Formats: sequence, structure tokens, C-alpha cells
Amino acid sequence: MPILVGQNFVEDLALVLCVAALATVIFQLLRQPLVVGYLVAGMVVGPHIPVPVYADPVRIAEVSDLGVILLIFSIGLEFRFRRLAQLAPTAGLVTLIQVATMIVLGFCAARAMGWTPMEAVFTGAIVSISSTTIVAKAFEEQKIEDRVRELSFGILLAEDLVAIILLAVLTAAAAGQTFTLQSFAATGGRLLAFVALLIAVGLLFVPYAIRALARLGHPETLLITALGVCFAFAMAAEHGGYSVALGAFLAGSLIAESQHGATVEHLVRPVRDVFGAVFFVSVGMLIEPGLLLEYWPAVVFITIVVVVGKIAAVSGACLAIGERPRAALKTGFALAQIGEFSFIMAEVGHSNAVARGLLYSLAVAVSTITAFLTPFLIRASQPASRWLERKVPARLTALVNLYSGRVARIRSRPQVEKK
Repeated sequence: MPILVGQNFVEDLALVLCVAALATVIFQLLRQPLVVGYLVAGMVVGPHIPVPVYADPVRIAEVSDLGVILLIFSIGLEFRFRRLAQLAPTAGLVTLIQVATMIVLGFCAARAMGWTPMEAVFTGAIVSISSTTIVAKAFEEQKIEDRVRELSFGILLAEDLVAIILLAVLTAAAAGQTFTLQSFAATGGRLLAFVALLIAVGLLFVPYAIRALARLGHPETLLITALGVCFAFAMAAEHGGYSVALGAFLAGSLIAESQHGATVEHLVRPVRDVFGAVFFVSVGMLIEPGLLLEYWPAVVFITIVVVVGKIAAVSGACLAIGERPRAALKTGFALAQIGEFSFIMAEVGHSNAVARGLLYSLAVAVSTITAFLTPFLIRASQPASRWLERKVPARLTALVNLYSGRVARIRSRPQVEKK
């Protein structure tokens, strides 16, 4: 019988980090993605595999949110608001197309398995939102084109905003309330007002404070201040009823406005790597091999729907807005997973007794499997795009490239005229 080795948080953290360190060495020698090593480490120290010792998943989960916050904060440091404004129309349209497509596919898949209409609605929502945290870690380990990176994170940010609205819709539906177009617009309006308020307040203080501290030449002071801003905005978002990731991203973007984003990112990286590892290990601790074996047909089916559906939906939507075929396909491969919001949505259904507990376990299983697959899918996107270029008729390729070029010129025309 496994023994709970951690009698307190320090002992739990020691076990988690030691096993994670061993996993990173092994996976580096095997030339495999580190995020997969962290997930395997989580399975080893988790309570579901019969090894001599395991850590307390509750205590580890409490600190794993720090990893999410710091990973998303690091992404925000790369995006100034001008770049976000440029990405908003294209990434927003791709997000709407992708989310709508995946909701329909998820609903149909659940109904095909004989689930109730309400469970099917929740399944559609669960499979519609990709994982910013998983993609951020996978991109960190692999060399990604700038355009694919920008477009992917633009879509992920838009998906997080859509997920917040979806949660409000699902909560009302689960409680038996009638969710009207008016209440839907009110939810979106409150979200936009909250984001605008955080940005307005942040722009008054954050960039100036970071510039002043950078001039002092004390890296430790700059690091502590940057982390303070990060967690303050994450806390504000949580108290506002939104995701901590939203607040962390906005904090990073506000610091990027100071033009010292790269400096702060360099200082934050070691802290981010430590708690990022804890987060991925905590996800691995949720894996229940017995559950996967018992419900493997449903797990495999939903995983296929997520991977194939997202690749097709995201790639097709990117082509529709004029992206080059290679960049569109690579973006689709990168976003073929589900993540943290899926757990939350499944929990809403279960806690309101409109969906079985199986739905939460299924969300965890599919999220974990797609997290494993994401680094390999990103690697496979390059040969897949080359294979597709060889197989697609030359006339169709020329037509798509012509369309992409014209759309790109239309998008850039206002900027040229403005200059």
C-alpha cells in the first residue's frame, strides 16, 4: 500500500521536485519534451499508481496555481497592447469559428455515445478551449516561427475571454435559469469593462514604476516589484470572478509597455520554471490509469474529436482570415488540446447535478493525453505541412496563396495609409 510521504508542504515539495528533476534528466537524454517528463513525474508521485510513496495532491494543487500565473505572466511580457490590438480582429475571428465548431462537434460526439443533452452541451464547451499553459511550455522548449507564436497566443487569449462567458452561460443553464441574449451581452460587457478598468489603472502606474526601478540598477528590487504586480493583478481578477490567468497576462503586458519586458522576463524565468514544473506535475497526479482503462472508448473518442477537430477548425479558420497555409496548419497543430477551463466547466456540471462525475474524470484524462501529445504535434506540424504541400494540387495551392496575399494586403493597407 502506498505511503503518504509528505507530512507537510515542504516534504511534498521536496518529493515533487526531486522526481521532476530526475524526469527532466531522463527525458533530456531521450530528447523528449520536458513537459511530458513532468506529467510522468506527476503520475509517479501521485496516489493512483502503486509505488511506495506519494505526495499529497491537495497541498501540491494549492501551490500549482503559482505556476499557471507565472507562465501566463511571462507570455504577457512579450505582448504590448499595440500588438494585441493588431491581433484582435484576426485572432478573435479564428476563436469564434473554432469555438463554435468544437462545441457542435463535442455535442454531437456526446449524443452519439448516448449522453443526455445537458451533458452533451457541457462536453461541447469542455472540448472548445485550448490550454494556454501547455502551449506556453511547449513553445518554450521548441523553436517556433514568430507569426505562429503571435497568432497562437492571440487565439489563446481570446479563447480565455470566451471561456469566461461560456462559464457564465453553463452556470446559468445548470441552475435551470433562462439565459437570454440580454444577459449574455451583460456578461460580456462586465468582462470588457473589468479588463478596461485594469488596463486603465495599470497604465497610470505600472510602466512608470518599472522604468524608475530599472534605472536604479537593482535587479532584485525590479524582480520583487514585477512579481508583486503580477500577483496583485491575478488577485484582482480572481476577486472579480475571473481567471487568475487573465490578470497575470494583463500585468505582463503592462510591464511590457515600460520597454523592460525582456529584462523582467529574464529575471522571472528561474522562478517561473520551478513553479511551472510543480503545475505540470500536479496535472500528472490527476491521472487515474484505472479510470482510463474502464472508460477507454469514450476517452479515445473524445481525444480524437479534440485533436482532429481543433487542427481542422483552427487551420481552416486561419486560412479564412488569409494566413499562409503553412502557418495556419502549424497553429492548428499547436492548439490541439484542452486545459484548465475544461476542468472548471466539468466541475460546474457535476456540482449542479446535471452531469455525471465521469465528465470531470473524462476532462482530466483527455486534457492529460492531449498535453502529452502537444509537443509531438508541434514537432509533427512541419513534416505535415510539407506532406500536405506535396499532395494538394498545384492549382489549389496557388489559389490559396493568392487569396492569402490579397487578404494580407487588405489588412496592411490601413497601416500604410496611416503612415
